[in-house]
Amino acid sequence: MIMRVDLNCDAGESFGAYVLGDDELLLPEVTSVNIACGFHAGDHNVMADTVKLARDTNTAVGAHPGFQDLAGFGRRLIDTSEKDIYNSVVYQLGALEAFCKTQGIQLQHVKPHGALYNYAAVNAGTARAVAAAVQAAVPGSFLYALSGSALVTAGKKAGLNVVQEVFADRTYQPDGTLTSRKEANAVIVEKEQAAAQVMEMIQERTVTCVDGSKKDIQADSICIHGDGKQAAAFAKRLRELLEAEGVQVKAPGAPV
Repeated sequence: MIMRVDLNCDAGESFGAYVLGDDELLLPEVTSVNIACGFHAGDHNVMADTVKLARDTNTAVGAHPGFQDLAGFGRRLIDTSEKDIYNSVVYQLGALEAFCKTQGIQLQHVKPHGALYNYAAVNAGTARAVAAAVQAAVPGSFLYALSGSALVTAGKKAGLNVVQEVFADRTYQPDGTLTSRKEANAVIVEKEQAAAQVMEMIQERTVTCVDGSKKDIQADSICIHGDGKQAAAFAKRLRELLEAEGVQVKAPGAPV
């Protein structure tokens, strides 16, 4: 069986006078991109520019909806209703899909951001609201969800094509959730350690958790965080390592 994996990153996170990440360097190294939709980051100009860049680099475009929280970069949990989550996600998907139409490309996937992503991973109601919004607004798209999470379950129940995602540079708890960014060991700083974690997840289908235990995991897509200084170089190195091991690096739905 041919091993295949997607390599995705977050992008389009600049807004106004604030510049975050180097999308022009990073996008050519990945196969899918998650573009901020204006709630946690990004704005109308950045969304338009990032969609065009994705088109020009042949990178599959995804929407990256989050809580309406520019100050907290969408990493703060907002206590709200399922209706509010549903409508806010539909709103953001509609905005990015419109920019995709201006460039003649499709919105290929949806990946929630930050606190919305993490809460949908463990809270059935939030997961249900996100999945329902995706099914209603862009029913043919893929839903990216933390491997083994409640969002995977909700997405499948909603009839969506679910892509189970893993993280190259984040540590894992024994229950399969990501270590909170409030903890000192949440992010893997050493790139070789992050690469080794990816290879374990791809080849052994497990991840070594912070307590040393092993957790079964399904890696359909690997997330590279785009705001690091060496993000593009790391993405390129990781892609080379995967391809050297015979792993095809392609976006979901791309021809083999």
